[in-house]
Amino acid sequence: MDANWRWLHDKNGYNNCYTGASWDPKECPDADTCAKQCAVDGVPQDEWKNTYGVTGDADTLDLGFLTRGSYATNVGSRTFMMASPDKYEMFKLKNKEFTFDVDVSNMPCGINGALYFVEMQEDGGKSEYTNDQAGAAYGTGYCDAQCPQDIKFIDGKANSVGWNPSKTDPNAGTGEFGSCCAEMDIWEANNMAQAFTAHPCQVDGQLMCKGLPCGDVPTDTMVSAIKMVAITTHTELVSKISMVQTRLLIPPSQ
Repeated sequence: MDANWRWLHDKNGYNNCYTGASWDPKECPDADTCAKQCAVDGVPQDEWKNTYGVTGDADTLDLGFLTRGSYATNVGSRTFMMASPDKYEMFKLKNKEFTFDVDVSNMPCGINGALYFVEMQEDGGKSEYTNDQAGAAYGTGYCDAQCPQDIKFIDGKANSVGWNPSKTDPNAGTGEFGSCCAEMDIWEANNMAQAFTAHPCQVDGQLMCKGLPCGDVPTDTMVSAIKMVAITTHTELVSKISMVQTRLLIPPSQ
């Protein structure tokens, strides 16, 4: 589970470092102090479903969109495939096949399901950044080609300075910094349409940007769709709605 969704509290107790869409000024007076004083919490087994709407096993993953928990309402989630308890799975796909099955029967127009690759560090940055003691085990290190500025921790620092709470999401906001890297969208879809999109980047690995220049980082921040399948005719629409599963076969090449 991505660190952005996890409970964030002071490392010596249970006072929130982040509540709603705002940072606690006492625990987080600046980026470095916040990273040293706050801890990203683990996710107990029962909270995966009850708090985040996520269930699964070694072969399947079921993601709920809206989950009303005991303490808050959760919208969406971002999960990663792990190679070990403290390392992300690193895919080497040249001249190989990547396949998966997905059930789109409960994904109407307006919902976006996504499976994609981004150029994150294998350990989430733990070995490189002194303040990052959480690492991949706690979902740190996220980046993508849109250089998102809603990431709470980037390069071992809290993104708390200049944080602006979102006007539409009660749990989110944006800070000074963004986290950029190359992105390959294998599947973004609902039961009406799907897209397969490449977002190349001229820098290697993850890069932290600051403020408005995040939009100038040499990544493809605009969509560059390789293939788009949209449902446009009545016949296709009926067929798509009745289809329960779609199987994708992705043969990467050099």
